[in-house]
Amino acid sequence: MSGLTRMIHLSVDRTLAPSTASVQQLEGMQIPGLSRWPRGVDPEMFDPGFRDARLHAELAPNGETLVGYVGRLAPEKELELLAHVDRLAGVRLVIVGGGPEEARLRALLPGAAFLGVLHGEELSRAYATLDVFAHTGRHETYCRAAREALASGVPVVAPRAGGPIDVVDEGAGFLYQPGNGTELASYVAMLVDDPHLRAQVSASAHRSVRGRSWQAVNDRPVEHYREVCGSRVTRAARRVG
Repeated sequence: MSGLTRMIHLSVDRTLAPSTASVQQLEGMQIPGLSRWPRGVDPEMFDPGFRDARLHAELAPNGETLVGYVGRLAPEKELELLAHVDRLAGVRLVIVGGGPEEARLRALLPGAAFLGVLHGEELSRAYATLDVFAHTGRHETYCRAAREALASGVPVVAPRAGGPIDVVDEGAGFLYQPGNGTELASYVAMLVDDPHLRAQVSASAHRSVRGRSWQAVNDRPVEHYREVCGSRVTRAARRVG
């Protein structure tokens, strides 16, 4: 045990991490008092009601199914996997975000629509207008984008690693082997080819985030604080007794 870890072990009652993967990583570092504090989503900003038929028609003039990614365009996001999706028949890939990989991705994904960095209502509309959300990076601590897509009523296909394991409930999307572009594309194709299945998963996606607003999840740290204070009071009383 390092000197820093030993100091943490002696002084910390509770350590909060945003995902199961983060908890496991910290366990390997012998960090004490671990508990998961999941992140929330803004249900007023991300909702199926923002779906924009006109925007969908602009992005899919031939009736394509819109499959999108929202996030930073960086090497660790493994966005080259989207090339497998870009080749699917009847699909238009939509990329929202910016970053150092943009030029390479534009060349790699010639059929994709790059919308740049969006904020506010433009971002809300972009999420809700997608038909499927595809995430590629396996190193997400939490994966906020997947939660925002679910709140927007969009089925999520993401790696079975990191944050998505906690975020994507059964029935709200699919988890694939990290780095496996063929499996990613197969799940996307399943949703593209079966509108009835896509509608079912879309409804489940939206339901899966009910009760997970920021207000709801922010009550949990208060509970942790009370538990820790209660434990300290109990230990102090025992020492006195």
